[in-house]
Amino acid sequence: MKVIVVGSSHGGFETVRGILAEKPDTEIQWYEKGDFISFLSCGMQLYLEGVVKDVNSVRYATAKGMRAKGVNVFVHQEVTSIDPDAHTVTVHNLDDDTTRKEPYDKLVLSAGAVPASIPVPGGDLANVYAMRGRDWAIKLKEKTVDPDVQNVTVIGAGYIGIEAAEVFSKAGKHVTLIDLLPRPLALYLDQEFTDILSDTLKDHNIYLATGQSVKEFIGQDGKVSAVKTDQAEYPSDLVIETAGIKANTGWLKDTLELNNKGLVKVNDHLETSQPDIYAVGDSTKVPYAPTGKELQIALATNARRQGRIAAKNVLGHDMKMPAVSGSSALSVFDYHFASTGIKEGTSDANGVKSQSVFVTDTTQPPFVPDEAGNQTVFFKLTFDPDSHLILGAQIMSKRDVTANINAISLAIQGKMTLDDLAYADFFFQPGFDRPWNIMNVAAQQALQDLDQ
Repeated sequence: MKVIVVGSSHGGFETVRGILAEKPDTEIQWYEKGDFISFLSCGMQLYLEGVVKDVNSVRYATAKGMRAKGVNVFVHQEVTSIDPDAHTVTVHNLDDDTTRKEPYDKLVLSAGAVPASIPVPGGDLANVYAMRGRDWAIKLKEKTVDPDVQNVTVIGAGYIGIEAAEVFSKAGKHVTLIDLLPRPLALYLDQEFTDILSDTLKDHNIYLATGQSVKEFIGQDGKVSAVKTDQAEYPSDLVIETAGIKANTGWLKDTLELNNKGLVKVNDHLETSQPDIYAVGDSTKVPYAPTGKELQIALATNARRQGRIAAKNVLGHDMKMPAVSGSSALSVFDYHFASTGIKEGTSDANGVKSQSVFVTDTTQPPFVPDEAGNQTVFFKLTFDPDSHLILGAQIMSKRDVTANINAISLAIQGKMTLDDLAYADFFFQPGFDRPWNIMNVAAQQALQDLDQ
């Protein structure tokens, strides 16, 4: 059997890895449009801040290493079209500008997504950058030490935007963070958390221009010099666009069934509208455990799971994509936070009736001094007030307690209730935590609130 895998990021890599793990003698052709396979954009901040020294190490695998395992790896070669009836793809070799047809028995598409550009005047000016992929990582690294770059404007206050703002703040630049929403990280955290993080960002020379819409990039001598919003104008030697992504599926619109956002429609086995063609990663939706509906949740964890499920089905198994809770985490200077599932701020958008409880505690008993690592921890639990089902949670502290969110993710998937969580068994040792885990505390408080 010959399997063609298109795209080398999370989903494509895991598909290849999954096939090799079970049937290493499978003929695999793996295609990457760029000249570098499996770069991890989620590791870019570590490279830009100098924690990771070599940009070429921010990856899952090398072409040489995968070829040694029997995979036919093709870089700088783009799959431009598919003929489902003939079971062939058209490949454009970007090195010599030739094209050829390649047959397949099974085809897995990890088409991914590309940064969304803001459709305003001035977008073609120099020093308007994105933050996705190895090429942009190298360019951004140069700007962190460029003495001519003093004012950096980041557009989009989601995860990537926050990472970009922190990188350039630590590099000694003045950063302006623009977002249409009224709070940074508003899609990931409720206001109790973002209020604290907003103060932290301001303390590190990051100006929050939230609730503003970008209208124009202003240039001078062909380079960006300012960003104009509906409320103000901000001097800018460098602009970094992180305002979302769009599916890289324009080339598939006449071949596969797409939704109105360009996402590839897949069934619960990740099969597309054409036989023997599967799709994984950021250009698809995944089943969302809190609601049972499908959502686009662009996370590496989801793409990796899809890649493994696709590999199983390609090899003849009958495996459905499991529901996920959208769990994610990030550090913002001294704070570490994580969230999963439904939040108070996303409940209405998901059509869910919910209630939440917010609790504050310390990570260890009061007798443990702060200098020994005892820190304040903030936790918010969201649940269905009628059924008591756990729907989601958020946690934040200057101590890394983010792993608690993994337990909540399992609670959501296992359809646990407040009653289950209130007295669930978690270990206690004063060097680590409290006798009652903060998840117990929140669930007990929620039950008490419901009884009143």
